Amino acid sequence: MHLYWVDAFTDRLFAGNPAGVVPLAAWPDDTLMQRIAFENGLAETAFFVRTGEARFHLRWFTPALEVDLCGHATLATAAVIFGQLGQTGDFITFDSRSGPLTVARRGDRFELDFPARPAFATPEVPAALRDCLNLAPHEFLKVATHPYYLAVFATQAEVLALRPDLPRLATLGDTRLIATAPGEDSDCASRFFAPGAGVPEDPVTGSAHCTLVPYWAARLGKTRLHARQVSARGGELFCEFVPATGTGSTGDRVKMAGHATLYLRGELFV
Repeated sequence: MHLYWVDAFTDRLFAGNPAGVVPLAAWPDDTLMQRIAFENGLAETAFFVRTGEARFHLRWFTPALEVDLCGHATLATAAVIFGQLGQTGDFITFDSRSGPLTVARRGDRFELDFPARPAFATPEVPAALRDCLNLAPHEFLKVATHPYYLAVFATQAEVLALRPDLPRLATLGDTRLIATAPGEDSDCASRFFAPGAGVPEDPVTGSAHCTLVPYWAARLGKTRLHARQVSARGGELFCEFVPATGTGSTGDRVKMAGHATLYLRGELFV
């Protein structure tokens, strides 16, 4: 097996979110893929099998479990397919646990087309989630279909000052926490925590922007957004909220574009 290590949502090395990408001719046992993801120690390792000229089956694994959606590893996979494997054209489709996901090559960026996951006000927030934060957010919202909570703060400085009790948050299992505020040099700033999924803090999280973009598009009254994830590594996304257009629509969508930088190519001896 070949392994590519790509820093996603950044145009420079040692920034953005590193993802492992493993091309496959056929699917191995799930246990092997999980072990590889654990051994890599990255937030996500993506595995894919080609199913057509511009179509692929894509799966994502954290060090602890398989997930149903991952933005940065999808972008990293597209960068490998176009940049390393010689894919022609500018569009590819990934079949995934979240349905078909398209990626377009836009100059030196790759643009993902993902389903929106809007968050709504919720009166019920687990006590462990409230208690794990050293700062109280202005409001909590929750994604109806997934265990994602959105904590909204007044300033980017507050988001940067967060020091969540990650072991306490991990007691909630697969619960994910997105912290956000208006950005200082962007439309919005965020951080993302998922210790129960084996990812204490994710450097740059595409799936979180499926929730962030609908929220900030409504709050700011515009559909195109420049987003920054203000983790230690940092990364940026160029986003667009695309509302559903009526009968036959697949629902609201979020487009997010970013750069990708190859760090490593190697072979796995398994």
